[in-house]
Amino acid sequence: MTVTHPDQDAPGASEIPIPVLQLRGIWKTYSTGSVEVHALRGVDLDIHAGEYVAIMGPSGSGKSTLMNVIGCLDVPTSGQYVLDGEDVARLSDNALADIRNERIGFVFQQFNLLPTQTAWRNVELPLWYGRVKASERKQRALDALARVGLAERGHHRPGELSGGQQQRVAIARALVTDPALILADEPTGNLDSVSTADVLGLLDELHAAGRTIVLITHEEDVAARAQRVVRVFDGRIAADETAGELR
Repeated sequence: MTVTHPDQDAPGASEIPIPVLQLRGIWKTYSTGSVEVHALRGVDLDIHAGEYVAIMGPSGSGKSTLMNVIGCLDVPTSGQYVLDGEDVARLSDNALADIRNERIGFVFQQFNLLPTQTAWRNVELPLWYGRVKASERKQRALDALARVGLAERGHHRPGELSGGQQQRVAIARALVTDPALILADEPTGNLDSVSTADVLGLLDELHAAGRTIVLITHEEDVAARAQRVVRVFDGRIAADETAGELR
């Protein structure tokens, strides 16, 4: 998404990119009795279209809370969160559910596939919730499976697929709504080394094709595949490193 320079008639006027994801002054505070825990402390973060960003941090750093806010799974106590041009920090629960279904593609460590349903049935689920008609749902699901290299596995159930193939199904499900953002939470955490390489290669391909990816990981070698690594500590952004700086 872009906006033109305010002086649109000026010679050489340029387009200024708007971040797909923009956090400003994000705080998240949890209260337990008389004790307040500040999980996020004034986080500012911009991620632009087509970027591949890894978020890292030790246990208790606020990394998981930040992921939940980015994924609209939780709302900040204060601050502004703009996703794909819309301020989502204060939306209703129903509106947030629509955002999660339509604008964010989730990939989880546990795959979260329905074991009794075929691969294409799993992939079509976001479209079903979005009330897309049945014939279009199936075609889009099959197209998404083809994009991740599983065109011939659409009628197989998860138990008939390898771990790497199951994660590819999950990535196809994340792609099927053409979301503004793909949010991958430890996507290689349950995979062997071969399947890990397979899934990371697919994420590389999606990034090369222009997809915006936010990857949550605790593994340095996985994070090194990203364009940027954002490190979280004590609820704050401790470092924001580019790929060149990592090497």
